[in-house]
Amino acid sequence: MALSPQWLDELKTRIRLSTLVARSVKLQRAGKEWRACCPFHSEKSPSFYVNDDKGFYHCFGCQQHGGAIDWLMQNNGLAFMDAVKELAAQAGMDLPAPDPRAARQAEERAGLHEVMQAAQDWFAGNLRGSGGAAARAYLAARGIGAAAIAEYGFGFAPDERQALKQALTRFDEALLVEAGLRIAVDERDPYDRFRGRLMLPIHDPRGRVIAFGGRILEAREGVAKYLNSPDTPLFDKGRTLYNLHRAGPAARKSGRLIVVEGYLDVVALGQAGIAEAVAPMGTALTEQQIELLWRHADKPVLCLDGDSAGQRAGMRAAQRALPLLRPGHSLQVSRLPAGMDPDDLVRRDGAAAVERLLAAPQTLVQVLWSHERAAAPLATPEDKAGLKARLLAHVETIAHPDIAALYRRDLLDLYGALAFPARPPRERGFGRPAAVAADPQLAARLRRGVDGAGRGALTQAVLAGLARHPAEIARHSESLMQLARADPSIQRGVELLLEMAEALEAQATPPISPAGTLPSSPDNPRFAFLVEGSDPADARQVLAEAIELLVELPAIEAAIRASGARFASDPDGAFAEQQRLRKRKLEIDSRLGQMARKRAAPAAQDLASHGATPGEQETD
Repeated sequence: MALSPQWLDELKTRIRLSTLVARSVKLQRAGKEWRACCPFHSEKSPSFYVNDDKGFYHCFGCQQHGGAIDWLMQNNGLAFMDAVKELAAQAGMDLPAPDPRAARQAEERAGLHEVMQAAQDWFAGNLRGSGGAAARAYLAARGIGAAAIAEYGFGFAPDERQALKQALTRFDEALLVEAGLRIAVDERDPYDRFRGRLMLPIHDPRGRVIAFGGRILEAREGVAKYLNSPDTPLFDKGRTLYNLHRAGPAARKSGRLIVVEGYLDVVALGQAGIAEAVAPMGTALTEQQIELLWRHADKPVLCLDGDSAGQRAGMRAAQRALPLLRPGHSLQVSRLPAGMDPDDLVRRDGAAAVERLLAAPQTLVQVLWSHERAAAPLATPEDKAGLKARLLAHVETIAHPDIAALYRRDLLDLYGALAFPARPPRERGFGRPAAVAADPQLAARLRRGVDGAGRGALTQAVLAGLARHPAEIARHSESLMQLARADPSIQRGVELLLEMAEALEAQATPPISPAGTLPSSPDNPRFAFLVEGSDPADARQVLAEAIELLVELPAIEAAIRASGARFASDPDGAFAEQQRLRKRKLEIDSRLGQMARKRAAPAAQDLASHGATPGEQETD
């Protein structure tokens, strides 16, 4: 379907934006505009404005901005075409005529929507009738009240094979089968899919019923506890999240989105005042569902059982998310007490207990680390090396280079603390720690091994920085060896650093040599990690960043050369790859330039203080 700019402009002129926004946000007149507290972030004084004349809304706090279509997409979580259809219906406009095939598909979907709504009305009526007494008793035992029953649309499917067919006689059998309500098998009469089950409707982002989930009231051998609709033209379980049409707007107000395992967990949290909860369709989160979550919250929280099954579920979600990670977007994991789900916790300890769990979730780094650390014994050096290999294998799946570098650094920090723990200083005399005297011989050997080596002053400064902060050498040993392979002129200096780190393992770790005997470099004073009195935490952070960038740069250059060799066989692919690699190389060069010009602060602080973005060149 082609939507011309003229048609979209006409649609926008027929919609009064303030009327649309006022359906979910309390607006106050402010001159020719309307204002309110922003629905997209928490605030106490209004910074969100709606201008009907110009047809846009804008928040001066979080910078959310858009028109009527954007509002339905951002606030209601609708896809673009769904938002257009919603506005067109309100404006009384017909959508441009689609091609005949698309028209037939739309007509079929409309028929299926009608079938699903009729089935929902029938299920809900059954629950209220005499046949729904057992289902009502079950809901009461679960603490689900009348308000939740009405809000979530609970219903009941009688334990009969032909009951739905007899109730929906106005629809063809083929339509009932296509909607997933009936099952047709060879050489047998079709029969109802849902029988003897408590029913819950599943909605699309526009709030239309597209599928059902059914739960048995009593456990029966050979009968699945939960049964979902099959995939249909309306329903794709891998691209749908239960309750998203309600949770999306709530998430935009609270700033969070919670993922639980079951439908009734969603209902329990909703009754407890936590409305921003969704559930997948009984399977692990898919890539499409993760993208759906990110439309509504930057860091959704997975609320999982604390047992081994919950651990595995968290790890599966992490593995799905890693290749998709982008700046500002991730997943978090909150673990429940073993053997409890959110419904159990709410009923036992109330909403406050859930809020405490949600307030301190694990990051994906912590999920990866805890899972891999517990995956195998760590009794031998080979075991520990295996742990490192598993951690780095996860890092390799992350597509975004900056995020991959940061994950590598964080995971290697955790690994280094485990594999190379700080040892207590040797004691001398009356239990006082022995000072490690600066060793002039070692300092002289290091100076001879490093002076004049390397491709630039930054490489020399990094080696000198490691001499000043020898506790960092072990955790960067792999990166140092990679540097030495890429630049043989520093091989001797790297070997000396590793030798010194080994010699100091059992001692305290002040600088190997005082400032006056460090390897010389004309730019040394410009680097924070070489300045006397600099903050140790900042110095270690910038030093680690410099090492990672120095390792990555030759790898990028080698990849550029390799992609150039592919031009004859794959010109389009090679060109696109070179463009991506060259962009990354410019970002690295820019950051290294910033480090070389000033006493480098940590990257985020340095860029923020200058109003720059990654990849922008700082000017003196």
